[in-house]
Amino acid sequence: MSTTANPAAFAAAHPAHPAVPSPAHEVADASTRAAARRPRAWAWTGVAAGVLGVAAIQMSLLVTPVYDDATAGDAEAITTAMGDLVPALLAFHLTTTTLLVLLPVVAAGLHRRLRTALPGTSLLPGVAAAGLLLVAAAALMGSALDTEFIFAAGEPDRVVPESVAFYGHWVGTVPWLWVGAGISGVAVAVASLRHGAVPRWLGVVGLVLGGLTLLLGVSPLQYMAGFTGPVWLLVTMLGLALGDRRAA
Repeated sequence: MSTTANPAAFAAAHPAHPAVPSPAHEVADASTRAAARRPRAWAWTGVAAGVLGVAAIQMSLLVTPVYDDATAGDAEAITTAMGDLVPALLAFHLTTTTLLVLLPVVAAGLHRRLRTALPGTSLLPGVAAAGLLLVAAAALMGSALDTEFIFAAGEPDRVVPESVAFYGHWVGTVPWLWVGAGISGVAVAVASLRHGAVPRWLGVVGLVLGGLTLLLGVSPLQYMAGFTGPVWLLVTMLGLALGDRRAA
């Protein structure tokens, strides 16, 4: 004797079990949630570096005795004027040295951010990071003579005036070597506009401000890069800290 199963009764007696997610899906979901929660501390560090970069340039602009018509060419007059600028020189030193400490962190973060969105063989992450490290090196050298001259400038009888005049030129030139930021900006622009690695507007910022910084840096007006390089860094890092949808 044969029996015919009732499909409705069978379904009621054997409810369907939900599909069990595979381990691969669980890992992917966990990675997605972790990426969404991952802080962008490196980008905020970049924001701080951008602010410090602007501040360091402004402090350098205050050290003008070697350029002022009233003192230019007169080493003793320059030394006397520099003695009145010790607070500005201290502020210049602190902003510049703090900047150079932060920039390697920013370079590493930018490298990781671009690496997650670009082909593994791309040179762009390394180029972008290297450009910021060049800026850090310029900041290191730009502040290298501070300890030697800041306090000596306040005691003109203990220092050779011509040496103080040289230091004034040093502060007014070396920290302005932001051409490396131009390299980074153009690298970010290519990564954005060609590969979509970062938001397109950041690519435009890199193309305009980074490209201008690069052109100024390789031109005889190389110190003008100090005006545009910190602005590129600040705007780009704000964009990555606030508006970047891809966590890194």
